[in-house]
Amino acid sequence: MSSDIAWLDLRLRRRLTIGYTLGMAVYAAVVVALYPSFKNDSSLNALTEKGSTVTALLGASGTLTSPAGWLSANLYANFVPLVVLLATIGYGASCIAGQDEDATLGLVTALPLTRRAIITGKLAALFAQALPVPIITAVCVFGGRGLGLRVGAGALLGITGGVILLGLVFGSMALAVGAATGSRGLALGVSSSAAAIAYLTSSLAPTIHWLHPARYASPFFYAVDDSQLVRGMPLAWIAVLALITAAFATTALIAFNRLDVH
Repeated sequence: MSSDIAWLDLRLRRRLTIGYTLGMAVYAAVVVALYPSFKNDSSLNALTEKGSTVTALLGASGTLTSPAGWLSANLYANFVPLVVLLATIGYGASCIAGQDEDATLGLVTALPLTRRAIITGKLAALFAQALPVPIITAVCVFGGRGLGLRVGAGALLGITGGVILLGLVFGSMALAVGAATGSRGLALGVSSSAAAIAYLTSSLAPTIHWLHPARYASPFFYAVDDSQLVRGMPLAWIAVLALITAAFATTALIAFNRLDVH
């Protein structure tokens, strides 16, 4: 029955999911196709050599004409996480709090299911929401190998997993806040603000000295901002993101058990 709940929620959001995925596929394909035109333009590297705060804010760092630098600046440091977070935070805020405000959650809780089973179904749907955009992006990037855009398969797989886990972190945060408060707006506001602060902290830490230690408090650092496309994804960073997600999922279950459903 948990799978039925997940399937129903995914069907209700299928148009959004398809839209996000197709949009990112087109954008990623354009980024990949443009690389041969820019890979020998050494003037691009001057944008990051001076440690500009503006370029750091946009997620650009390192050598922009290298495959890893090009993909990071145009995809993995900004747009891919952003679209994934739009999907997961939006679903996390609506799947409990939003349905409660719409007076449809009561129909779900009236089914012969425990609240643990309901939350399990919601978490399964959240996981499914986090998958399409990173996967289609990875497919486009892998297809760019013939254009000289080559990164290690392990590194590509690692950063794809990192983006998925990043979506789960903030999506489960939205779910937990929504289950605790019953407010979709508050869940969206808190989780979106937390994601924005985490992004700024991780992006600006390399150029602002006093902010440097704070990058370890940002999920973005563990997911995409520690040169994962060059060195690969450390297992320790995967564990950090998984533990944060598990903590929010547990909080969501506890809060949902106490929620007075309308």
